Amino acid sequence: MSGIGLTRSLDFKAGSPLVVKATGIKTQKTDRADNPAGWEDMSGMKKLGVMEVDPMLTAHQDHLQYRFREYMKRKTEIEKVEGSLENFAKGFENFGFTRDGSCTVYREWAPAAAAAQLIGDFNNWDGSNHNLQRDEFGVWSIRLPDEDGVSAVPHGSKVKFRMQKVDGTWVDRIPAWIKYAVVDPNVFAAYYDGVHWDPPAAEKYQFKHARPEKPVAPIIYEAHVGMSSKEPVVTSYRKFADEVLPRIKANNYNTIQLMAIMEHAYYGCFGYHVTNFFAASSRSGTPEDLKYLIDKAHSMGLRVLMDVVHSHASTNAVDGLAGYNLDQTSQDSYFHSGARGYHKLWDSRLFNYGSWEVQRFLLSNLRWWMEEYMFDGFRFDGVTSMLYHHHGLNMCFTGNYHEYFSEATDVDAVVYLMLANELVHNLLRDATVIAEDVSGMPTLCRPVEEGGIGFDYRLAMAVPDKWIEYLKDRKDENWSMGDIVHTLTNRRYTEPCVGYAESHDQSMVGDKTFSFLLMDKEMYFNMSTQQPANLIVDRGIALHKMIHFITMALGGEGYLNFMGNEFGHPEWIDFPRDGNNWSFDKCRRRWDLLDNEQLRYKFMNNFNRAMIALEEEFQFVSSSKQYISCADESQKLIVFEKGDLVVVFNFHPTNTYSGLKVGCDVPGKYRICLDSDAAEFGGHSRVDHKVDHFTSPEGEPGKPETNYNNRPHSFMIMAPSRSCQAYCRVPE
Repeated sequence: MSGIGLTRSLDFKAGSPLVVKATGIKTQKTDRADNPAGWEDMSGMKKLGVMEVDPMLTAHQDHLQYRFREYMKRKTEIEKVEGSLENFAKGFENFGFTRDGSCTVYREWAPAAAAAQLIGDFNNWDGSNHNLQRDEFGVWSIRLPDEDGVSAVPHGSKVKFRMQKVDGTWVDRIPAWIKYAVVDPNVFAAYYDGVHWDPPAAEKYQFKHARPEKPVAPIIYEAHVGMSSKEPVVTSYRKFADEVLPRIKANNYNTIQLMAIMEHAYYGCFGYHVTNFFAASSRSGTPEDLKYLIDKAHSMGLRVLMDVVHSHASTNAVDGLAGYNLDQTSQDSYFHSGARGYHKLWDSRLFNYGSWEVQRFLLSNLRWWMEEYMFDGFRFDGVTSMLYHHHGLNMCFTGNYHEYFSEATDVDAVVYLMLANELVHNLLRDATVIAEDVSGMPTLCRPVEEGGIGFDYRLAMAVPDKWIEYLKDRKDENWSMGDIVHTLTNRRYTEPCVGYAESHDQSMVGDKTFSFLLMDKEMYFNMSTQQPANLIVDRGIALHKMIHFITMALGGEGYLNFMGNEFGHPEWIDFPRDGNNWSFDKCRRRWDLLDNEQLRYKFMNNFNRAMIALEEEFQFVSSSKQYISCADESQKLIVFEKGDLVVVFNFHPTNTYSGLKVGCDVPGKYRICLDSDAAEFGGHSRVDHKVDHFTSPEGEPGKPETNYNNRPHSFMIMAPSRSCQAYCRVPE
């Protein structure tokens, strides 16, 4: 195909009534309820802004208006009871352990408990003298006066919340709002203990550096602290800060996305079966150590996003929030009762997003991570599961709008996400919030005041699936240029995406990194620079560079890469588990391969660094100027303009094209500014970088149909096989 313009598709129940259940802790009232632009009142509503952007949504305006009314209703209730959404999200100032003058106060919401005690090493795990009192809303509390000026529950005390069930039996649980939890690493399958974390001022980490400004386009480095060392161990926050952050900065990323920060009892879950939502994972250090990491990232100009898991919770009742489920009704629980409260594929508990206290808990959780740890935003995991009652299971979304706006939609969850995005952006205007959604829900990344859900970006999740299909199932000669272009550019207009070729998902056990899909066992024996690259390695490195660059250039308004893939990390990720004899061998990053100058990994890393440096200079990723002028199936060529660049990809395995004419919009002198075939990137140096390329006019003035590939100008280049080049205009 040729002459392909910018293509972006317009892809794409009401939950139970919301029941207010306030705790009575904060009762400041206000009659104020903000009316977003485009709205008059709750009965006579104007057209939502999202329908101005996408008129196809008009057919579903009843659903969109219903969910917006539910959002406004809940927001108004919150403001009347709590004063503001921001106040509502300060639950950590009232629940868990807090200070009130010379007293330590402990509160817990557990309406299903018949009685409750606070236990810990501070009272020798005997709660008989530390019984809690219940209020009318199911909140249990106790006040513990200081003793001789010392807290009755000193910093570092191990603690648990003891509940009596209706049958008279007692169970011990970790406090829901606990800020730290630890386990004895020397005892196999030991249970966690909550830790009262309140260090003296001299031991608290003090942030020294301001948050970096929000970049024009987020270039994100997805990282897992625990597996970030080359050693087969769990890495510490401080070691990551001192040894890995400099690597990230050197490769020109502007944002890091930290996985597995929220405490999770099972290491092998990759951090997605959270047990303690307010606690930083103790495997890698203390809360103060995590603050050191984030502050150091800020000092380098790196923003820090957190992979937040509000889509579900671990079923681990002894160590986690699931332990507060005592077979009570949904309204008195963090989770739905029955089948609605259980995710059968993930084996996890599902939140009751319509509950007042669940909303308080989750919204406060976001505020806690932003204010206590200075996170600059979030990547919300599992958003598809939240959006629909069917959780996306056994669904193949076709883009029909009825799939998104029906009784299958979980409006309670949608309202929660709208509140969450509003809160985060109220707290930090330039926060970055990303949704992991495979369904393509329309309005997901439109502002809340327009009737959207409020995310800044969604992950372009179809892109890695397409690359995997090509790498596993298609011969090079059967790669379709049009299909590649369509997949990369097929996204909703005005709803930004973060593109990526491979994240952590593509590297998990049972799959392989892209480099290993491309080169497989050859990576064990033929990566030395002391011998010529064999055909498999040469092809693998060439395509690895091309896949990542075209994904960054066309795949979204941001870009993401998982730790190690920038240099072609081999093999896969496999966390320690019974099935691998608890081995850490595949749960680490082989930086030694990159650092060895006699191995070819450095070439892929050099190219990754250079392509992001190109984005720093030209800011093409987020540019709205995008035109694909050529997607030629026989020649295996893709030519496009993005921002101020003209970019050429030649996917043909053998054909090099000399004197190739490429179209462009702006006349002038062009010079190569990135070449995957350069020697420093492991290429063959087939392109002369000293040559300037002058444009010539195309067609007849006033007759665009006579232009070359619909472009009014062109210049001549050489396009080597399996390579890509970017050209920029320079002064004549």
